[in-house]
Amino acid sequence: MPPLLSIIIPAHNEEQRLPDSLSKIMSFLHDQSYEAEILVVNNGSQDRTAEIVREFQTNHSNLFLINEERAGKGLAVRLGMLRASGEYLFICDADLSMPIQEIRKFIPPTLVDFDIAIGSREVPGAVRYNEPAHRHWIGRIFNFFVRTLAVSGFMDTQCGFKCFHETAGRDLFQVQRLDGWTFDVEVLFIAQRRGYRIVEVPIQWYYFPASRIHVLRDSLHMFMDLFKIRLNWMKDLYASRVD
Repeated sequence: MPPLLSIIIPAHNEEQRLPDSLSKIMSFLHDQSYEAEILVVNNGSQDRTAEIVREFQTNHSNLFLINEERAGKGLAVRLGMLRASGEYLFICDADLSMPIQEIRKFIPPTLVDFDIAIGSREVPGAVRYNEPAHRHWIGRIFNFFVRTLAVSGFMDTQCGFKCFHETAGRDLFQVQRLDGWTFDVEVLFIAQRRGYRIVEVPIQWYYFPASRIHVLRDSLHMFMDLFKIRLNWMKDLYASRVD
């Protein structure tokens, strides 16, 4: 019988943060009444990320490792989402900046009648901790362009914690194409146009300074990706499966 929940963790050079995060996730899942699996997608790492996962696997049969030589968060998430077998597919950042207990907000019985639930640091009830003001405002500026050019109606598309019902997840990630940071916007762009029910879930979120994002360089790439998403839609590229 398939598990209720699959947790997909994209991991690029995460040997420092992954052990603590995996320990917390395993401890949380041990106390739940449902079955769950964890898929760590090791993509382009040059450290001990894969070895750490293998060490955890000796005691946890529900932990799986996917190795991919190429880097890119979008690529890693896509591989994990299409390999997962759960009814609900949850994307989880390796730094666990959202406490794992918050995952209860994304699945039944707390949340029902949805196709996609996106963690939000902006809607009422959300709390941010320790985030520098400049990082917050860069995010708000990018969100303005997202709402203007791609995905309307949502205050936080870039939070790294999102849950998909398996039907929506498999449908969307079979056609999603961007391998980098902007995959979130791309998936939600397609989802809106296919009529999926999307909700924002307020979360507690902690800023950790060891972010993988290079603010200026990656922000420019992400901005250009907004136009690429619209161009892909005009070319009808989201109607066919990604190779």
